[in-house]
Amino acid sequence: MPIYALGDRVPTIHPDAFVHPDAVVIGDVVIGAESSVWPGAVLRGDYGSIIVGERTSIQDGAVVHAVGEYPTVIGSDCVIGHLAHLEGCVVHDRALVGSGSVVLHQAIIFSGATVAAGAVVRNRMNVPANSLAFGVPAEIKSNFSSEQIIESQAASYVANAKRYKKELRLL
Repeated sequence: MPIYALGDRVPTIHPDAFVHPDAVVIGDVVIGAESSVWPGAVLRGDYGSIIVGERTSIQDGAVVHAVGEYPTVIGSDCVIGHLAHLEGCVVHDRALVGSGSVVLHQAIIFSGATVAAGAVVRNRMNVPANSLAFGVPAEIKSNFSSEQIIESQAASYVANAKRYKKELRLL
């Protein structure tokens, strides 16, 4: 699998994490226990740090990047959807970033919040706990998300990653 050091920036991947062979991890990236990085996802810690907590899934085609002054931090029990783009932002525990969405510099996604598919969360925007961010640019709908549902979705990816670690084989 393509895991690269870049100069003195070296990824740290917990042995219980799963990184698909077709994902790319470069530089200053930390991936926590039971987290998963799926095919085509790119985590590029060349200019800044990327930290992924435990039991978090970074799904197919997602791009996670950071810049020197703004690390990208993704908490535990998070779901980062297919083709999402996160850069220089903070995603708290038990949050969901939907497919095809964009979360930009200094944005904060609080626990239990959901960024809807295709939404664009602008620089320095906060998505409060248990809220939904939707649209371009994103608007907020309060109390329209659930930590329990997100945690359940995160758990399903933990189980799937265990299956992949055990059963995936190249033909």
